[in-house]
Amino acid sequence: MARLAPRPASPPASLSDAEVVARVLAGDDALFEILMRRHNQRLFRVARGILTDDSEAEDVLQEAWVRSFQALGGFRGESSVVTWLTRITAHEAMARSRRRRRLVPVAAVSGDDGGPPEREDAAAPPDRAAENRELQRALSAALDTLPDPLRAVFVLREVEGLSSQETADALEISPENTRVRLHRAKAMLRRELDERMGREVRRLYLFDGDRCDRVVAGVFERLGLAPGA
Repeated sequence: MARLAPRPASPPASLSDAEVVARVLAGDDALFEILMRRHNQRLFRVARGILTDDSEAEDVLQEAWVRSFQALGGFRGESSVVTWLTRITAHEAMARSRRRRRLVPVAAVSGDDGGPPEREDAAAPPDRAAENRELQRALSAALDTLPDPLRAVFVLREVEGLSSQETADALEISPENTRVRLHRAKAMLRRELDERMGREVRRLYLFDGDRCDRVVAGVFERLGLAPGA
């Protein structure tokens, strides 16, 4: 297929996915950008859900788009365009994950969960913001413990909101297999979160030195007393 042409001044973003594909195949290569911008978020989350690493997910997303563009002539419309794109992205991500497991010993994996940057609610009190960060870490870490096939199904069904049939089409498995994997993923997440949240909650609500000092100082100030230490 020919190289991408320069971007048009006003791309017709109202075109459906199928219409965009038809126009690209007819030679209007620059319209491929519409598909990319329309579906980048979903496909990135699919790749990130499988790989648990932002940088690798971005690499996979680029590779998936290149492969999609090169294979566009083979799209037969047997599924929706986005399902077809999701399938390509999932395959690329799972292939990358398999290669990584062969090359990197488990013991060499660092403690960094590779999660997305955390955003703190500026209006939240400091203690609440700390709790939110810990909850986010626990959820991200628990999701990352799932085996790739289970995590892929969970991300497509619960994060992206795809139906069982759409998920099955994207991953090329049966709808029944999709339901089984989702059930297993949720059960594993519940167990992992129960364990993690127990640890995190106990740690969050420790009455540590700073809190103890603040309470002592506040009480003594209100009573007009001088601390003994």
